[in-house]
Amino acid sequence: MKKSILALMLTLVMLCALVSSAAAQSSYSFSLDKEVVQVYWNADGTEAVDYVFTFTNDPSGHVIDFVDVGMPNGNFDMSTITADVGGNPVSISSDFQGQGGSGFSVDMGAYAIQPGQSGTVHVFVGRIDKVLYKDSTNPDVDASADFSPTWFGSQYVHGATDLTITFHLPPGVQPNEPRYHNPEGGWPGNAAPQSDHDSDGRIIYTWQSSAANGYSQYTFGASFPKMYVPADAIVVPPAFNFGTLLAGLGGNLVTVCCIGFFVLIFVGSPILGAVNQRRRKMQYLPPKISIEGHGIKRGLTAVEAAILTEQPLDKVMTMILFGVVKKNAAAVITRDPLALQVTQPQPEGLQGYEKDFLTAFAAPDLAARRKSLQEMTVNLVKSVSEKMKGFSRKETMDYYKSIMERAWQQIEAAGTPDVKSQMYDEALEWTMLDKNYDERTRRVFTGPIFVPMWWGRYDPAYRPVTSGAPKMASVTPTTSGGRTSLPGAAFAASVVGGVQNFSSKVIGDVSAFTSGVTNRTNPIPKTSSSSSWKGGGGGGGHSCACACACAGCACACAGGGR
Repeated sequence: MKKSILALMLTLVMLCALVSSAAAQSSYSFSLDKEVVQVYWNADGTEAVDYVFTFTNDPSGHVIDFVDVGMPNGNFDMSTITADVGGNPVSISSDFQGQGGSGFSVDMGAYAIQPGQSGTVHVFVGRIDKVLYKDSTNPDVDASADFSPTWFGSQYVHGATDLTITFHLPPGVQPNEPRYHNPEGGWPGNAAPQSDHDSDGRIIYTWQSSAANGYSQYTFGASFPKMYVPADAIVVPPAFNFGTLLAGLGGNLVTVCCIGFFVLIFVGSPILGAVNQRRRKMQYLPPKISIEGHGIKRGLTAVEAAILTEQPLDKVMTMILFGVVKKNAAAVITRDPLALQVTQPQPEGLQGYEKDFLTAFAAPDLAARRKSLQEMTVNLVKSVSEKMKGFSRKETMDYYKSIMERAWQQIEAAGTPDVKSQMYDEALEWTMLDKNYDERTRRVFTGPIFVPMWWGRYDPAYRPVTSGAPKMASVTPTTSGGRTSLPGAAFAASVVGGVQNFSSKVIGDVSAFTSGVTNRTNPIPKTSSSSSWKGGGGGGGHSCACACACAGCACACAGGGR
């Protein structure tokens, strides 16, 4: 009898374990490693969406047999939807399991992603209607287009997602006409998109971040002249009684919320916008250089590496100045104002940008010189972009950063001032890639320093001065064995001061100078706080429509998904 009871208990324990194991296996659990979304705002006022999802299923997760894709509304044409898994066509089902009601499901069939496996799902939706709304800032002229890429329930998806979303604006929209909306939903990437043209000549806005996730609703938007789409394609929102909403709320709550709302909008937003706009002006590399290739691009000069890492342009100019002086192509006559004596004939081995630099200093006035230096910089940026085609920007930047670090380490480890000076002479431009090079230069050079043989061509204060020439204030150098030495602090100040002098005396305001380059190499999209009354796409079984006033938001949002 006891044996029978014991056997029964063991059977029950094993059965419970099996049930628990099966229950654990039944839950979806995966990471969305990458999501690429192309959103086409078409000339007929409709929207087309192209998704590429890369999933990795957890070893203990349920097989990914269906993928729910949320839609902005129910006005999508099922007959235009196609899907494939790794290039293999799969079926589309109207059995949408996400809450909210707007969407469809991809039936993975024989290509379901098994536990522990990865797979790529491609989905194309050819037509979605009623997705454009009046722009809230300029409703008589502009249409507003907002979109939220599909997202999944936080109980199912985990980890970071490399998310890229690209808006293709309607054909005919001109570069100076559209405006982007600041992303919402805690977007971790840059607020300003990268702008470019697609293969059809349409303006595109691209937002990208590898720190996104697959369970947040990010909303992106843009406004453009509504003349590029039919008038009846723009949705007119229902009447909204703002007064009734306020009357239904407590007076004090309304007052506090409204004050907070307007402080945020009219004080906080402009400040943040100005900071972001200034930072964006300094990003002069074109967006195509950020498209990752493979491998390291070797053979760049220190100046080209500085462009690749988007160093401040006053520093880049100083690096070029050091280069032409070291090559005996020019000598500094005066530092304030900065004037050069160009060597004729020019020595061999000059880079194209060095020749353009010397040509710029032949300009008759400061304005013409700045314009020529901007033109030189634009050509230099384009040259670096061309050289980087097919190579990885990240790997290449890491490679040149390691060169810079090794150069500094060798200088810091040098045993004598003579050796330290020689190493610094050889690696001067590379050390300037350090973002803290000014502080590091002052810290490293403290004792006596033997200046390079070409130093007199850079700093007139250390050249013999004739009796008829004006005297310049300087630290008196000492000589030893035919070489000139300086106190380390004076040497460091002269090096660091070169950038400051270039900034204030040659190119003027660095931000304005850089903006003139950026406008040609990486034009800044116009920003707008405008938004549509409703917009976006639900995702992963989610769809959300919100009506907000300064006193609060009334949202109908759906969760779930698989």
